Amino acid sequence: MAALTAVTPIGAGVLNPGSAVAASDTISTNVLGTSGGILEIINGNASPDNVTISDNGVTPSGNALTGNTYAATVANGTSKAFRLYPGQANPATGLITITHSVTATVTYKLYKLD
Repeated sequence: MAALTAVTPIGAGVLNPGSAVAASDTISTNVLGTSGGILEIINGNASPDNVTISDNGVTPSGNALTGNTYAATVANGTSKAFRLYPGQANPATGLITITHSVTATVTYKLYKLD
């Protein structure tokens, strides 16, 4: 399990070459800050990457979400961006967990929004 790091965009721009993913990664709410972030998954693999992101948030009425995850497929040779919120983190650990079905030539870019 790898802890993902974020960059904060600035007016003059910021370099973000991306980094390799692991089969299971985490993002701390300390990294996201109060406004959350944008996670971009770049799939350079020949196979689709099935991405699962934990979500320990609640419904508008305060009920726990069913399954506490959401999943998406990042097709081979494409990228997909995901909006992350601090409320998705496990309250006991302060972590959002991201899992991948493939890792070879799959990278990420994480942007902090505040």
